[in-house]
Amino acid sequence: MPEKILGLIAGNGRLPLLFAQKARAQGYRVIAAAIKRDTSFLLSFFVTKLSWFKVGELKKLFSFFQNEGVHEVIMVGQVNPDNLFEQGIVLDEEFKNIFNAIRDRKADTIFSAIADRLASLGMRLVDSTFLLKEYLAPQGTLTSRGPTSRELDDIEFGKTIAKTMGHIDVGQTVVVKEKAIVAIEAMEGTDQAIMRGGKIAHKGAVVVKMSKPHQDLRFDVPVVGMRTIQAMKRCRATCLGIEAGKTLLIDQDSCVRLANQAGICIVAAASLEIT
Repeated sequence: MPEKILGLIAGNGRLPLLFAQKARAQGYRVIAAAIKRDTSFLLSFFVTKLSWFKVGELKKLFSFFQNEGVHEVIMVGQVNPDNLFEQGIVLDEEFKNIFNAIRDRKADTIFSAIADRLASLGMRLVDSTFLLKEYLAPQGTLTSRGPTSRELDDIEFGKTIAKTMGHIDVGQTVVVKEKAIVAIEAMEGTDQAIMRGGKIAHKGAVVVKMSKPHQDLRFDVPVVGMRTIQAMKRCRATCLGIEAGKTLLIDQDSCVRLANQAGICIVAAASLEIT
């Protein structure tokens, strides 16, 4: 029986650790490419082999996977935007060629180009929820408190805005209060968007995070976890609306427990597609 090998491009957060544990438990040899200043050092305890790379070292990363016999690659975890725009960052020839060939610097454009380049080298980028399906949020109210009528109205309003923003690949999260958009996520990420919106709303904001229309499951799948709930608690946001079956909810029990303590409602809504 051929050896099962997976190449893991690991960003920040707990998700790469959870994936590595799941993969190893199912007999995979996990070859991890860790991003300096992003990936947790703990990942080394859960993978077969790990090597560290700077953000711009794409050629070196590809060669690492090829030398280890990798034919399937998965991207898990976010790369901090501060690393992408760090002063003095050096992009290797491989990265420069990709940047020069793409029409813009949106997340989907960049990741699609990287996926195409991997394919040209004999490596397939796979679904980022692979082995993580159990973390997809179930539909319904997940906390002890359900949404108020105002929060429910803001979720319904925010769903359409979030999907529209996702359609043009701006971000997946919007912060709403009484049907006013107080923040839209850009490259700073969900938690920073929540804090920015919370400063404007003062209290009672509703956070809505949705997948992009026609979401490519190979990258940028919506993820929420303890950091999301902690950010909401700090800015006194009261409700989180996410998309059932399309959002990875990490540490669900802990998230729900903290949300209950803070009086925050978590609702996983049915899918809404914007064509």
